[in-house]
Amino acid sequence: MRFDLTDLRLFLAVADAGSITHGAQEIGLSLAAASDRLREMELAGGVSLLERGRRGIRLTEAGETLSHHARQIIGHVALMRADLGQFAKGLRATIRMAVNTAAMVDTLPQRLTPWLADHPQVDIDLRERQSHEISRSVTAGFSDIGILSDEAAHEALVFKPFATSQLAIVSAKSHRLANEKQVRFESLTDDYFIGLKDGALQAHIESQAEKIGARLRYRISLRTYESICHATSAGLGIAIVPSTIAHHCKRNYPLSVTPLADAWARRNLVVCIARDAEQTPLVRDLFEHLSA
Repeated sequence: MRFDLTDLRLFLAVADAGSITHGAQEIGLSLAAASDRLREMELAGGVSLLERGRRGIRLTEAGETLSHHARQIIGHVALMRADLGQFAKGLRATIRMAVNTAAMVDTLPQRLTPWLADHPQVDIDLRERQSHEISRSVTAGFSDIGILSDEAAHEALVFKPFATSQLAIVSAKSHRLANEKQVRFESLTDDYFIGLKDGALQAHIESQAEKIGARLRYRISLRTYESICHATSAGLGIAIVPSTIAHHCKRNYPLSVTPLADAWARRNLVVCIARDAEQTPLVRDLFEHLSA
């Protein structure tokens, strides 16, 4: 059986995502290339590794065995690289992090900056993901450290408290919400929204709208919270942003900030690592720093 590391990473990504399409995206392969690799793995081993169905894939008994060994192999490769790096003069280390939007734009930059300043040989590969995707990514070994909502954490992870994130509505001072102390999401579905383009938080908001059978209406979707707050202050619509970001932007724009009263709008964020993986000293040190 001639499986290379890309094969093993692909197989774990597909297994954890329950989908060949999503697994291929996780490691940067096209669907066609991923499908070819998986078929070649099954042919090389002479076994069926996946059961393919309309709702995704499931691992066969042979697939479960391969998954177990693949996780161990990838974990040992990461440790090998870290150990060799100690002997290579000037060699840089990279720590892979997956974080949700609330952490990305709020607490993480301030918490991460001093650690990076003390470790000039370390680079951070930072990716924004939804919490359930982060949980899978860290468990599978595709990310060394994750920051996610505690609701998505499970027994395969070791996690510690990181921060609390509260979502709020920003609107123009002339908007009806300006006089409200708090508001429920379901009462906003008739309003026009300003969206966050390609953000994990936006996907989270959309999933909450689906749960109450609503379809939000958007005037425009923008890439930064600064531009979103600018647009809402001009009366173009309302937007959902982290409360700390809203109050920061309020210094520069005539905004009204109204807390969301829904339980999903207040999240306890945790920082996590995989329970069964052997972390490098740098990963462990950063984990402890972020949770301090």
